[in-house]
Amino acid sequence: MPQNRRKVPFSGKKKKDQLLQKRTTKGPPKYLRSTQESYEDSDAPETASAARKLMEQPHSHGKNVNRYNLQFYQESKKQLDLMKQEGFKPLQALSPQEREIDDRFFKDSSFPVRPAWSLDSSKEQLDRNENRYFREYVEELQRQQRASNQELSLFELNLETWRQLWRVLEFSDILLIIVDVRYATLMFPPALYDYVVKTLKKDAILVFNKVDLVPPEVVVAWRHYFHERYPELSVILFTSTLGRKGGHRGARGHSRSLEGVYNIYRACQAYVQNEVDLSAWEQKIREDMESEQLDILDAETGELKISSNIDTTPHEHVKYRNGVLTIGCIGFPNVGKSSLINAMKGRKVVSVSRTPGHTKHFQTIFLTPLVRLCDCPGLVFPSSTPKCLQVLLGSFPISQLQVPYRSLKFLAEHVNLPHLLKLHLPEDYDEWSAVAIADAWAYKRGFLTAKAARPDRYRAANHILRMCLAGQQLVLCFYPPGFDAQRSKWLEHPEVAEVRKYQEIDEPMAAVNEANEDTSSVYSDTGDSEDDLSSSNDETNADDDECAASGPIATPSRSRNVFALLEDD
Repeated sequence: MPQNRRKVPFSGKKKKDQLLQKRTTKGPPKYLRSTQESYEDSDAPETASAARKLMEQPHSHGKNVNRYNLQFYQESKKQLDLMKQEGFKPLQALSPQEREIDDRFFKDSSFPVRPAWSLDSSKEQLDRNENRYFREYVEELQRQQRASNQELSLFELNLETWRQLWRVLEFSDILLIIVDVRYATLMFPPALYDYVVKTLKKDAILVFNKVDLVPPEVVVAWRHYFHERYPELSVILFTSTLGRKGGHRGARGHSRSLEGVYNIYRACQAYVQNEVDLSAWEQKIREDMESEQLDILDAETGELKISSNIDTTPHEHVKYRNGVLTIGCIGFPNVGKSSLINAMKGRKVVSVSRTPGHTKHFQTIFLTPLVRLCDCPGLVFPSSTPKCLQVLLGSFPISQLQVPYRSLKFLAEHVNLPHLLKLHLPEDYDEWSAVAIADAWAYKRGFLTAKAARPDRYRAANHILRMCLAGQQLVLCFYPPGFDAQRSKWLEHPEVAEVRKYQEIDEPMAAVNEANEDTSSVYSDTGDSEDDLSSSNDETNADDDECAASGPIATPSRSRNVFALLEDD
């Protein structure tokens, strides 16, 4: 402050006026790059509202730290009110046949690909072309939505994230398409497979992750479904378990994950033949099998190569450039791509999180001097999947849900929650609804508001959704078409024993699962559920404090009923 100048008082009202003036003079935000706009106008259509950027952080030192954040369209106030009213509607139990699902949600759905480019184009020209192409692509989707009167599901609206996918697709020789086996067809866009195999002429491998959460006959049925639909596609079973140090469960889980890694190596070897020497990779896997757990490696050691200045310009692909095999990992959020890379590396080199969208940009890791991995951020592809189901898939962070009742209602209609959670209908309700289940669970868990001691139904509903997403006793899985009519065939299939051996399921536990499957849809190897939370469910959105509060639920004894400890004292 200049000398001999008195301080002038500056009130809070003046500060508000100053901020308001800055906001008005700044003008409307750029397309798809705005912060959370006002959505109080209940008559505004969803397609006209701006994209909401999740987990937004303030800018620091002139850097856009929100460049790679998830972006989705935001619901209007009218839609939120309808979702709240839907939570009070009675539940309608659905049959197992209604859980059979194919790829109908991806019918006539494409995904944005990099527009045509040439080596003579400048970086500014490429950026303009890509922005114009992506804007026209989104507008065309909106026109199709209005023409067909069909609800468009949530999908990634951040162009920077799609650029990461384009870079990985151009950079890789073999693509690993990773899906959660519980929702296999909901996470496998046929357009992506056709683009990789038919347009790019590259090889693809489908990885079924989290197979320890699904009955073995369902895993076998899904594998045959994809073999029939895509004969040239290799299907690999995988489960990633990061057990506690010295724990028996951790050693078993580590062995299972390495068995899946070895199967991936064999599939890559079949594609590569003798063009790249993969003997060092095989030797590394055998050495990792001798250890009982993954080693922790700090990223500062240099083995994890992440560039702070991400290059997303087009890349001209050369197969096995410099004699190096490049493997790309792509898939939806929350399928466990980072955990798969950690298992393939044999040590923890990529950070994992229970929040979808944790991986912001592609990461390059060398397994051996001749084998390289590329980890792509999780992407939600355009489809007609209902939004309430996308929450259960992990495509949308549960912590960002404003109204969780629609997703809870969808879950309760497929899974008998009152029976599984041993809930009693509250006195204020005549029949079960999503809100009634949330209130009953809030009373049972002690989720009460601070002042009025009313049931905290929002917290209870979110907690149930997190339990399902993490595979904690509540497991929702879908079946391939025709599964229920041929259930006995799949139960007696010879490959079931192989899958059960991989899952390391005891026969008594398998019998319990078969008895509970039709009524509870519960399947989990609950002997050491505390370790299972860090296994295949590495990116689920479960709060640590609430998971700790549900400790008695997560660690039942194997010899007792899975839900016996849910009873009140």
